[in-house]
Amino acid sequence: MPIRALLIDDDPRLAELLASYLAPHDVLLQHASDGPRGLAAVAAGGVDVVVLDVMMPGMDGLDVLRRLRATSPLPVLMLTARGDEADRVVGLELGADDYLAKPAYPRELLARLRALMRRVGPRASDNRLVVGDLEVDPGSRRASIGDRDLGLTALEFDLLLALAERAGRVVPRDALWEAAGRGDTSVQERTVDVHMSHLRAKLGDDARDPRRLLTIRGAGYLLTREPG
Repeated sequence: MPIRALLIDDDPRLAELLASYLAPHDVLLQHASDGPRGLAAVAAGGVDVVVLDVMMPGMDGLDVLRRLRATSPLPVLMLTARGDEADRVVGLELGADDYLAKPAYPRELLARLRALMRRVGPRASDNRLVVGDLEVDPGSRRASIGDRDLGLTALEFDLLLALAERAGRVVPRDALWEAAGRGDTSVQERTVDVHMSHLRAKLGDDARDPRRLLTIRGAGYLLTREPG
């Protein structure tokens, strides 16, 4: 099956270059020239992954990402200015799954898209993990508590899966990021903490007195086997 990618970028020449390179490699690239058009394309469906430029006039990429994450768990790869660490950090904290510095070379973009889709693709052979009343299903990439689907993003699911596989044990921040399949992406400790905060909220944990997802000061994170 081809990958259906949506590029949200105000550079039509880049869109044309990437589309012509990616098409023979089973990546169908749709182009939206600004944020509102991109959000409309996502809402219309038929998109597997979003490639999102940060620097756009009007609604910039970070604003688009905020709106996407309010409604959609689609994987997002951010295009950032080379060396602009601030944009990368903020993008990852807002829920981007990966980033690529511009100029975006088509071959590297293809490799990252394939790697991203492998991470978020179904794994039918994997067994469900049950941790107390939490169920994590790698096959469907869904996590639920009772009848409530948690509505996790791709990155949040991978982080929770890594914790569930190690339930009852402390997982250091850097080891957790790598266990979630993001070892090729350099992040600050704060970025991991922000994602843990988002994940804790979706688990229904009290931020002031968490019972499921604990922060072990100076060590890392622990998903409890039986919430207290």
